[in-house]
Amino acid sequence: MVESDLTPWHVAEMSRFAPSPAFVIDLGRLRSNLAILEEVRRRSDARILLALKAFAMWRLFPLLRESLDGVCASSPWEAQLGCDKFGGAVHSFAAALRETDVRELLEVSSHLSFNSFQQLERFRSLWEEKKGQVSIGLRVNPEHSEGATPLYDPCAPKSRLGVRREDFTGRSLDGVEGLHFHTLCEQLFEPLKRTAVVFEEKFGEFLAGMKWLNLGGGHHITRRGYDIEGLVTLICHFQDRYGVQVYLEPGEAVVLGSGILVSEVLDVVRNGMEIAILDVSATCHMPDVLEMPYRPDIEGGFPPGEKPWTYRLAGPSCLAGDVIGDWSFEKPLNPGDRLAFLDMAHYTMVKTTTFNGIRHPHLCVFEPDTGKLEVLRSFDYRDFRDRLS
Repeated sequence: MVESDLTPWHVAEMSRFAPSPAFVIDLGRLRSNLAILEEVRRRSDARILLALKAFAMWRLFPLLRESLDGVCASSPWEAQLGCDKFGGAVHSFAAALRETDVRELLEVSSHLSFNSFQQLERFRSLWEEKKGQVSIGLRVNPEHSEGATPLYDPCAPKSRLGVRREDFTGRSLDGVEGLHFHTLCEQLFEPLKRTAVVFEEKFGEFLAGMKWLNLGGGHHITRRGYDIEGLVTLICHFQDRYGVQVYLEPGEAVVLGSGILVSEVLDVVRNGMEIAILDVSATCHMPDVLEMPYRPDIEGGFPPGEKPWTYRLAGPSCLAGDVIGDWSFEKPLNPGDRLAFLDMAHYTMVKTTTFNGIRHPHLCVFEPDTGKLEVLRSFDYRDFRDRLS
């Protein structure tokens, strides 16, 4: 995760007015991110899509579509949401699809990329019926790793994602109008630049006659220090040399630094150290803490031992490992105190569960221009009950 640009005042105001637990999106920071993405669009003529797998808070789609060109989806349900609530282009891809998936996706997608030649040919009769309506692509694997965490590296050894160059031998690209690669995760421009060199060496010959090239996601375009000039130059290179329309599909960059997760201390117990039990859960509300793993930032929180009071922060579930991590604070924590986890917009709401019947956080937005916080949705027992039968 990256350092949040939200000021302590913003975080304090959001934490003060929000119910707990709650995800809160700062609309001011969101608009700043969109302005950067809009600049990239304007200068490069690229098309930028929202990756729904990272952020799918559809009540904000009217704001997002003022600056973005559509969405990318990883399933028929995501594609349907994009079609219903966002509009514009809907680029769909999944590692493997059943026939019913393909039929559904062809009804709501503008672009559909397959993960193998086998799937491309198996469903050829279906997608050829939509010729001129749905543009067909292939996801490729440049076999060039830039990711630091194997779990999130699409080019890791034995990856199931993307067609390797050697698998193009003897295969027909008839009807294929675009190529798609996705190799990055929370990275600045230089990894993309290196990947693009490898991609062009291996697959550039196939771009002749193609209509589009999708550079995937993982681009931290709105992060401080990102080389916007380099990105624009790279996009223009592909568009000018091959005559393709370039697409980017960031998710994190759209909402980077714009959200917090408000929590409340429920109890403090001692077992070798002070342990503060919160009303938010690592396993239910921020599973990447356990999966990646990573350590989120907390407003007013510091590394263990740096400040006088050190605590282990943990969730209320029955999972023994529902531990968020250790932080130190200027003052002792007591039941009722509020803590705000930073940069909690992407890959949080979309991954939450109701394991253990833990209450799902409220979904809120904060308008810094007026100081108004609005609760867009609250969840109750029926949301938990109706997930199963």
